[in-house]
Amino acid sequence: MTIRVLLADDQALLRSAFRVLVDSEPDMEVVGEASDGAEAVRLAKQERADVVLMDIRMPGTDGLAATRMISTDPSLAHVRIVILTTFEVDDYVVQSLRAGASGFLGKGSEPEELLSAIRIAAGGEALLSPAATKGLIARFLAQGDPSDGHDPARSERLDALTVREREVLVQVAGGHSNDEIAERLEVSPLTVKTHVNRAMTKLGARDRAQLVVIAYESGLVRPRAD
Repeated sequence: MTIRVLLADDQALLRSAFRVLVDSEPDMEVVGEASDGAEAVRLAKQERADVVLMDIRMPGTDGLAATRMISTDPSLAHVRIVILTTFEVDDYVVQSLRAGASGFLGKGSEPEELLSAIRIAAGGEALLSPAATKGLIARFLAQGDPSDGHDPARSERLDALTVREREVLVQVAGGHSNDEIAERLEVSPLTVKTHVNRAMTKLGARDRAQLVVIAYESGLVRPRAD
């Protein structure tokens, strides 16, 4: 099955470089290019994209607004968004994850990392760049928030989870893969996947990246100071 990729960046030269890279892979193809967020939303629908590589800073409708529009559109529920950013530490990245993005990559990432990110996002197994994404979420949820990122509404939603689902959610928030979680909890990877999927359904999360955000916002997992 070919992964249909949409490129959203206001720099034509960068889009061209991404197109050459993506189209060189046998399991993926570029189905469109957008120079702003509004065009990205339109093309995501028109071209039936699976994954959108989304720049944050674009003229007009920026990547953050476009991410929110795509993630809240029921007709685009299958679309996964990978945020591309020049800056590894960027408040907009966390806002994008909250808005529904699957994760992020720095524009300086290696080509193999980008291609891997597309495949991971398309498979619904995001978190992308686990350690860096987790660190960003922890840092920004802890900054300037007197409640230390704790959201009572999120906490109440956790009541719907079983004890085991909570345990798995803590591990997901730690950036661990299904195989790693299975080893830690001494269960099968298939069992872990089932718990993750049920937690996503109960919490209304699109993917693992959103589960990490919810884990921090609810206070289930606390940001570390280091």
